[in-house]
Amino acid sequence: MLDQKTVREFINELGSNSPAPGGGSVAALGASLASALGAMVFNLTVGKKAYNEYSQEDKVLVDKSLEQCLLLEEKFLDLMNKDTEAFLVLMSAFKLPKETEEEKKVRSLKIKEGNQVALEIPLSVAEEAYKIYEYVKIAARLGNKNAISDAGVSALMLQASIESAILNVKINLSSIKDETYKEEIKARCEKLLKEGRVKRDEILSVVNESM
Repeated sequence: MLDQKTVREFINELGSNSPAPGGGSVAALGASLASALGAMVFNLTVGKKAYNEYSQEDKVLVDKSLEQCLLLEEKFLDLMNKDTEAFLVLMSAFKLPKETEEEKKVRSLKIKEGNQVALEIPLSVAEEAYKIYEYVKIAARLGNKNAISDAGVSALMLQASIESAILNVKINLSSIKDETYKEEIKARCEKLLKEGRVKRDEILSVVNESM
């Protein structure tokens, strides 16, 4: 499993001639790193003087945001593994025999199923990563001011992950024949891209004004 490798082992495998892990797993890893950075900011906030002076409502916001960042950190590591697994399954489908009509039928079905899964995992990464903006914005507003740059890095990592995941959605979408479905997915992706950039810039503005 990719999440069990050391950083060096992962980088070496990523840079090898093996097509997996690739960009999809990197997108998921990036989102996990962004979540972890958010969690770090909150962990450096809880119990500190400024935190103790917050209203109960703001304390609850910080506490719940920390909890969610930790949960999502793990979820993205799982998606990182699943992205590589899905790619390998798809590649296996392409290697299936195609001599008889029955074999062609089975192969075609397996490729279709593989493309669907290979598309849905990075789409899930993008959509889940977008949700983290809610918590990073709280980190930028209520987090320890000495770690506010980390909230900014988290926002940058999030958008990179969203856009990277969407590239992987698009390359798999090219193999889908259902035009209605393709247009629906494209619209979801464009919404994520557009609104994600707005949220990233809002957070960076708060971060830069606080430094």
